[in-house]
Amino acid sequence: MGDVLKKVPVREQDPQVRATNFEEVCLGYNQQEAMEEAERCLNCKKAKCIGGCPVSINIPAFIHEVKEGNFEQAYKIISESSALPAVCGRVCPQETQCEGQCVRGIKGEAVSIGKLERFVADWARENGIKPVPASEKNGHKIAVIGSGPAGLTCAGDLARMGYDVTIFEALHKAGGVLVYGIPEFRLPKDRVVAAEVENVKSLGVKIETNVIIGKSVTIDELLKEEGFEAVFIGSGAGLPMFMGIPGEQANGVFSANEYLTRNNLMKAFREDYDTPISHGKKVVVVGGGNVAMDAARTALRLGAEVHIVYRRSEAELPARREEVHHAKEEGVIFDLLTNPVEILADENSWVRGIRCIRMELGEPDASGRRRPVEIPGSEFEIEADTVIMSLGTSPNPLISSTTYGLDVNKRKCIVADEEFGRTSKEGVYAGGDAVTGAATVILAMGAGKAGARGIDEYIRSKNA
Repeated sequence: MGDVLKKVPVREQDPQVRATNFEEVCLGYNQQEAMEEAERCLNCKKAKCIGGCPVSINIPAFIHEVKEGNFEQAYKIISESSALPAVCGRVCPQETQCEGQCVRGIKGEAVSIGKLERFVADWARENGIKPVPASEKNGHKIAVIGSGPAGLTCAGDLARMGYDVTIFEALHKAGGVLVYGIPEFRLPKDRVVAAEVENVKSLGVKIETNVIIGKSVTIDELLKEEGFEAVFIGSGAGLPMFMGIPGEQANGVFSANEYLTRNNLMKAFREDYDTPISHGKKVVVVGGGNVAMDAARTALRLGAEVHIVYRRSEAELPARREEVHHAKEEGVIFDLLTNPVEILADENSWVRGIRCIRMELGEPDASGRRRPVEIPGSEFEIEADTVIMSLGTSPNPLISSTTYGLDVNKRKCIVADEEFGRTSKEGVYAGGDAVTGAATVILAMGAGKAGARGIDEYIRSKNA
């Protein structure tokens, strides 16, 4: 066994090779590497890592089974808490959650909990292991809106309790942000996402695609006319934000949402798909979160020189360290302490550049981060033919505006309690980005679990 203070390294594609393809960057652990990494777990009696996991996976228990080579049992333990382990093992910010609480991390490196979860989920998929469905149905019908992480988790948990669950998905493919928002090189769609969706369906969950709640059918109609006793809203936050600076209407300006959806769900990265997307040669991405990294690394793979423009310093970048590291390795250029003031267009209204101003960090603002302040006279231009705005998203108001008695806040997010996902409307529960605004996959899953608990309690109390 190697140095117990250090993680077993995980294999990755070479940066110069992967910058030209859409295949997965991280290659994961093999059996030997996984068992060796699992040996590093101290199997703490009061495991802080469980408290750091929004879905409360029994982490020491599953890692103990990996150490013993009992991969099927490890999968069963994870499946009791998570419907999407192969997804979470890839995209969760483990460094600030479970691994951030790991005792090993005090004197050395935390146990690679995420990479071990990914290994177990991939092993289960490759060996045909499925989650165990409920032994019998209880006869109660529940509707779930949205097939992203919150909806899939809520549906999976309710199905395990014996409920008859139908998911309604607006797009033509199930998976929500997992299929339209996260690039193939971070999260393979057919091999990983589709398999996780099939696992949820194997629990008895039905999924109806191309159903836009608020247009095709309303929540009130689901409750009054379609026989559903409760509804969980997990519709996400797909409405992009813009800066409101001059030139944003120019051709060649995208929201990161649109850019990634065209590329991921509509397969614009493939030569045999006729999906229009701007294959810019000089692309500027505005923003510093995970979505900005995804958009930048996608544009790079489509052949562009890519700049990320962010108004704070590297220490304040909200993206995961791993994503920033990978972007730099691949050749993305970071223009930090820089803020756009105008998008420049040519006589045909096509983007030709972006005018920016240098920033410096002043006093902390309400969030505790130092407020960026413009440096007078420091304006400069970056040549560009495509600008991608990655400034966050908010929920589409279609559902809230077509549902009688459903309260929203000033950001158009549905108001719901954290413990059970209860909304102001009886029988309607909500969670994930539709409630919080754009957040992480695992937090949405935690909200899906809370919604399932809330709905189960509601149905039981109604039928007591």
